[in-house]
Amino acid sequence: MYSELVGKYSVSNHFTPAWWMPGRHLQTILPRFFRPGFKVAVEREIIATEDDDFLDLAWAQPAQPDRPLVIILHGLEGNIDSFYAKGMMKALQNAGLDAVLMHFRNCSGVPNRQARAYHSGETQDLGFFIRYLQNKFPNRPLAAVGFSLGGNVLAKYLGEQGEQSGLVAASVVSAPHDLSSSCQVIRKSLGKIYQHYLLGRMKKSMTRKLPQLSGTLDITAQQLNAIDDLWEFDNLITAPLHGFDGAEDYYAKSSAKPYLKHIATPTLLIHAEDDPMLAIQAVPRPEDVSGAVDLRVSNKGGHVGFISCSGWFKPEFWLEKTIPHYFSEQFAKA
Repeated sequence: MYSELVGKYSVSNHFTPAWWMPGRHLQTILPRFFRPGFKVAVEREIIATEDDDFLDLAWAQPAQPDRPLVIILHGLEGNIDSFYAKGMMKALQNAGLDAVLMHFRNCSGVPNRQARAYHSGETQDLGFFIRYLQNKFPNRPLAAVGFSLGGNVLAKYLGEQGEQSGLVAASVVSAPHDLSSSCQVIRKSLGKIYQHYLLGRMKKSMTRKLPQLSGTLDITAQQLNAIDDLWEFDNLITAPLHGFDGAEDYYAKSSAKPYLKHIATPTLLIHAEDDPMLAIQAVPRPEDVSGAVDLRVSNKGGHVGFISCSGWFKPEFWLEKTIPHYFSEQFAKA
């Protein structure tokens, strides 16, 4: 049984992995294959940003405008088709909540207009979107859940805003709270397979917006495609594109860990100690978080995995039960 003590920490047994997939790599890789053809009905909406760009939204259908609304933030190069995003959207609907996914810039398949894109510490778009929703639905309670990179963005935003987050509750899952050390783990983990996968998606995404980079970054398609290291990509692309002095400066200023103590919004923070894509330094400890954080760290779970089982070989998506339940409790208190 997991601890319900807010702000406390233990390596608990609140999550028990399926007996047939206890390993961290299995927990990380297999879930995307468990639901072939699984889809959610969404309605897309484009909204203009304050810098003459746009955000691409995916609203759950059928809409439930009389219910509390949960914002979903995807991970690095994710989108509405990411297994965890659409799974969570459906789970929130089943729990009687409404949901909308905010695509980070350049992640919806269409390049954004401005040269800048998104990164692990970019919270301006999230803040803008929350204000947009507050103006559109002034009496509607809001919450947000962020996965991996989206979790780091959300945690940093919550720490920056303190009591002014605009959210009733939040949940952060498998976030790289310490970016520099986590980058080093990804570069080596599982024979560099994770790095290869992520870099392929990052380079494809950035290739789409090369025309927007003219005059901002001096890089050709050939040079971009020749990058074969995550740190190098961040050092040559992410950092200079967003005003940082190299990769390490980007990591230091964008990591959410220093902001966790300043979170005032009730926040469920979920992490696995065996996460194969994050460093042990990214695992939050009780001294790292504020009293508003319900810190749940398990021995196992992988990266955005947390698959248990309800039958002999029937996978159960533990996150899709735990997070909607937490939000429902917090909305009831609001």
